Amino acid sequence: VQLVESGGGLVQPGGSRSLSCVANELTIYYYSIGWFRQAPGRERERISCISTSDGSTYYGDSVKGRFTISRDNAKNTVTLQMSSLKPEDTAVYYCAVDLFASRLCATPDYWGQGTQITVSS
Repeated sequence: VQLVESGGGLVQPGGSRSLSCVANELTIYYYSIGWFRQAPGRERERISCISTSDGSTYYGDSVKGRFTISRDNAKNTVTLQMSSLKPEDTAVYYCAVDLFASRLCATPDYWGQGTQITVSS
């Protein structure tokens, strides 16, 4: 399984950005897919995830109300729409797949290579 992320870059505070991840060679139908992030000196944090089984979602407290996750099951793609971005959102963002859909990425089995989001003026 290969997870390919796109959409990283520099964003101004208060701005918006969309991240996408394609899960290549993933042959099962039900799984959960989402996003983690890791800032320098901090632990990797699960921020959002979605189940391909029933569409249930998870959002970390730090992003609730600002980030929205969606998926396209036919394309094995997940998108994270980020808005009202803050400097503290600066981190490397990783796509992840958990083969148990109900766990909502609590136990990732596959990781992407990461993409940098920098929020700065």
